[in-house]
Amino acid sequence: MLNPVHLVLGEETFLAERVTKEIIDSLGPAVEVTTLRAGDVTEGEIAMATSPSLFAEERVVVVKKTEMARKEPTQVLLEACKNPAPGMTIVIEHTGKGHQKAAVTKFKKLAEVHTVDPVSARDRPAWLTAEFRRHGVRPHQDVVAAVLESVGSDLRELASAVSQLVADTGGQVTVQAVRDYYTGVAEVAGFDIAELAVQGRADRALASTRRALQLGTDPVAIAAALAYKVGDVAKLQGMRGNPNALARDLGMAPWGVKKTMQIARRWSPAAVSEAVIIVADLDAEVKGNGGVPEFAVENAVRRIAQLA
Repeated sequence: MLNPVHLVLGEETFLAERVTKEIIDSLGPAVEVTTLRAGDVTEGEIAMATSPSLFAEERVVVVKKTEMARKEPTQVLLEACKNPAPGMTIVIEHTGKGHQKAAVTKFKKLAEVHTVDPVSARDRPAWLTAEFRRHGVRPHQDVVAAVLESVGSDLRELASAVSQLVADTGGQVTVQAVRDYYTGVAEVAGFDIAELAVQGRADRALASTRRALQLGTDPVAIAAALAYKVGDVAKLQGMRGNPNALARDLGMAPWGVKKTMQIARRWSPAAVSEAVIIVADLDAEVKGNGGVPEFAVENAVRRIAQLA
């Protein structure tokens, strides 16, 4: 049975809206929903919204921006959460900050907590992969990198892009499909830079890197694409066999295996090992652990291209 009190805690608005909708949907189509903005309501309005119904029908009270509430309404809401009326579900959205930050601890003791913190750049690829899986698609890493490169970091826009791509491709989302949808968003993609680098085309890779950075491409996105490409080369370096069979074993797309096998033939085991170290160091540098991210990206692209 669902807990009748839910605390949606965190600053990511899109995730908060999604969790709240999922809670409401779980209660069925006929549920009555009342939405209140905590900063605009009085204690009397909170008390009325959370009071028992004569018919005990299924109801949901959603209280948004609870961090902005005044002391008296917050206290009334806490009392309502201690003993919710029959048939009532209370959903409290709170950023964890604001005037009523201290009330979070009290709400936590009464509610099922749903954390909706912002997704960091480091965790965004994993979040986007999970978003694809919500639609029944297991994306290749290159697809994830291409979507991030094309769409950006806004979770609402990323979720919309995934939904659209899956619907329009029947779930067969490829890098080319992403490019077709988002041509012109960025003149140079991190994926293209990584491809040039692992092919050993140093001059073009560096020129593309500089152009991408001038256009405002995030160094983190380029670093992620390099890591994906080097990782694929590492998987397939020295491998022989049927690309389709290897694709199943490695969780890669068959066309990607075939293409990467051709590239990997020019790589020695020692060069692959060095490239893996380079991208690991780059990941740390572009995420704030020393150095200038733009310079670190250029240096990594040059060194990887030379290794190839």
